[in-house]
Amino acid sequence: MNILFATVPADGHFNPLTGIAMHLKTRGHDVRWYTGPSYAAKLERLGIPHYPFQRANEINGDNIGELFPERAKLRGPALIRFDGKHMMVANTGNYFEDVQAIDASFPFDMLFCDAAFYAMQLIKEKLGKRVCAIGIVPSLETSKDVPPNFVGLKPAKSALGKFIHQGMRAMMERIVMNDVKDLYNRVLASHGLAPIDGSLFDVSYRSPDVVFQSGVPGFAYPRRERNPKVTFVGALLPYKAAITTTFSQPEKLDTYKPVILISQGTVDNKDARKLIVPALEALKDTDALLIVTTGYCQTEALRKSYPQDNIVIEDFVDFDLILDHTDLFICNGGYGSVLLSLTKGVPLLTAGIREGKNDINAHVEYFGVGIDLRTESPKPRDIRRAVERLLSEQHWKQNVARLRAELSGYHPNELIDAYLADGEARRT
Repeated sequence: MNILFATVPADGHFNPLTGIAMHLKTRGHDVRWYTGPSYAAKLERLGIPHYPFQRANEINGDNIGELFPERAKLRGPALIRFDGKHMMVANTGNYFEDVQAIDASFPFDMLFCDAAFYAMQLIKEKLGKRVCAIGIVPSLETSKDVPPNFVGLKPAKSALGKFIHQGMRAMMERIVMNDVKDLYNRVLASHGLAPIDGSLFDVSYRSPDVVFQSGVPGFAYPRRERNPKVTFVGALLPYKAAITTTFSQPEKLDTYKPVILISQGTVDNKDARKLIVPALEALKDTDALLIVTTGYCQTEALRKSYPQDNIVIEDFVDFDLILDHTDLFICNGGYGSVLLSLTKGVPLLTAGIREGKNDINAHVEYFGVGIDLRTESPKPRDIRRAVERLLSEQHWKQNVARLRAELSGYHPNELIDAYLADGEARRT
């Protein structure tokens, strides 16, 4: 089968699909990938042919500040509206035309894309392709049972709370997302398709043939209605090749207890003063081993500032290895990192708001697997208090153990194989 993968150019959208792509490649499918030119090296290492953007513009974490310097000052609804226009919708028509050109030389049978790749509707309806969308964050599908997206709220428990959420949801659609939806509808109209009536967020869950949702029901807000297109497949984690770089100081994993892993992610990691520095200030004088991964930003400067024996600062660490020895993970709340931590049975302390991390971190707190500090720049004293709670109160570990057991019962590649086999059987 010819399979085209397509993702917006962001690690959180690209990385979770690499495991699926490599599995399908080993199954004998011809797998190729359409995404931004900055992913050429990664795809070359995976041995997957790359179709870089031609008409589409690459907007990613490295260049967004340069392309749109005004974005750094935006907050709340203004930031949601801006990202909706420039990162969700603006490239939709260009994506489609690029993929249409790819189809002329590589007539693909199926598209796998992240749920933010909104050209999926055009590809399905204009090119007649089967589309599998991948939910790479907690579901954004609207529902009266869940809070509005991107505001970091947990489900309301009272009738009044639900009424407030309903009003917020309506305001979000009318005031924040209406312009974004209008832009999307203009793209549809330019290709002869009817406009959408409901929420733009729902396109990713109504348009494709199937949605493979990363995660499990036990880490999803409860909904009374069930979308038959959505299938939970467990934690979709990046493909992991053999890693030759081992942890530089393994003896310390047994010398110090507890072990705390600290990461500021791979996108919002340029200013270590947001999370890494406050976490080190909070915990540098404790008995804990602090393992910091910088994502190749300010590593040497941080080492000079924090030379303590109980602090190890690296450009990169193998999370899969280190989390097996970790008692607590401090991070800004990237969905892949959160799920990996849960598969390892490690509670979380999260501090992140932008790019939808406030919603992910609200899930962490709602399901009792960690504490959400609800800020981008936590104070050391708040980090220390939260760490003391997470390490001393047993219910965090118990809740994480429950989710770890649920996650271990899901095998993503097997579930996807079964779907493809069933589709082929029906076609023949």
